[in-house]
Amino acid sequence: MVFSWRKRKPRNGDKKVHNMELEIPRHFICPIALDLMKDPVTLSSRITYDRESIEKWPEDWCVENRSHDIERIPTPRIPVSSAEKWGLESERNRRCVVANGAAGVIAATFDAFAGDSFEKNAHAHLLEEMLCVMYWMFPLAQEAQIYLGSQASLRCMVWFLKSKDISVKQNSINVLKELLCCDQQYGEHLAAIDGVNRILFKFIKTPISPSITKASLMVIFHTVSSSNEKTKAEFVEMGLVSLLLESIIESEKSYCERALGVIYKLLETKQGREFATDNALSMPVLVKKILRISELATEYSVSAIWKLSKYEERFLMEALQVGAFQKLLLLIQVGCSDETKEKATELLKLLNPYRPGLECIDSLDFKDIKRCE
Repeated sequence: MVFSWRKRKPRNGDKKVHNMELEIPRHFICPIALDLMKDPVTLSSRITYDRESIEKWPEDWCVENRSHDIERIPTPRIPVSSAEKWGLESERNRRCVVANGAAGVIAATFDAFAGDSFEKNAHAHLLEEMLCVMYWMFPLAQEAQIYLGSQASLRCMVWFLKSKDISVKQNSINVLKELLCCDQQYGEHLAAIDGVNRILFKFIKTPISPSITKASLMVIFHTVSSSNEKTKAEFVEMGLVSLLLESIIESEKSYCERALGVIYKLLETKQGREFATDNALSMPVLVKKILRISELATEYSVSAIWKLSKYEERFLMEALQVGAFQKLLLLIQVGCSDETKEKATELLKLLNPYRPGLECIDSLDFKDIKRCE
């Protein structure tokens, strides 16, 4: 498409009008309006349209075909607060707010109001709004981490995890996840709050939404990574090891990675290894996940097998029967981290004496295996 306009260019006093043309690239043109796009949006079909045109097009189409009993069904939209809408409206808005230290100010305000009695907190709605706004200010600045990591702020967010409003639960668990991802030391502070481990376990056992479940797994991972043995033992006694082993059999990538990470951390305790010993799924599931999900999932699986095999001899024989030897050998050949390679090599040495008469080759699965760079 070519746009033309007239521009005056004085030359030696000449007032002559000159015509100028500018060619607009084809991919800047909306396929519906056939005009330059002002607010481009790309659909799942990977075709880009002008927002106004693509939002108006289905409605116009339905109106034209109303005689054929075609009616437009309004698309439901999740209500958002004015503050959230303003921040999510554009990346420029977000950068401007974050660059001017808004996260630190809001976090300090949250900490100041969080000290009141939760059940009678007159500022509960304001605190909910602040958590909602915090979501689009990630990653959190150091100042914001300090305020949100205070005992008062942590207790307030745990209290919000009990809310009947799913969006409040979501915002709270997201902020907790971000806080612990920034600094694991807050995991120990969080674990000290009465009842929080039970709440997190419930989010895994009785899922409310995939995002809350995944965020809860990350919070648990950082909590058990930084906490004492008592916290890990509490999760084990609740049955988290068995629950995660059962849930990752056919789970998707991100969930599986998080769950394997938590299992690996819980196996650092005697109670965790004992619970895994009593679960028939432990070795088959861990071996199956090697070279099947991701490099990170493979590292966690190998580390977990390594812990169990050193704990009890019968796990070595069980590992052979489900094809661990071949998978570990293949893992070393395709490449892995130095730490994982070291554990895999040690496992191969431990497994080798038990190979005659026990090894199972049928369980090998080379699907989607790629050489690590």
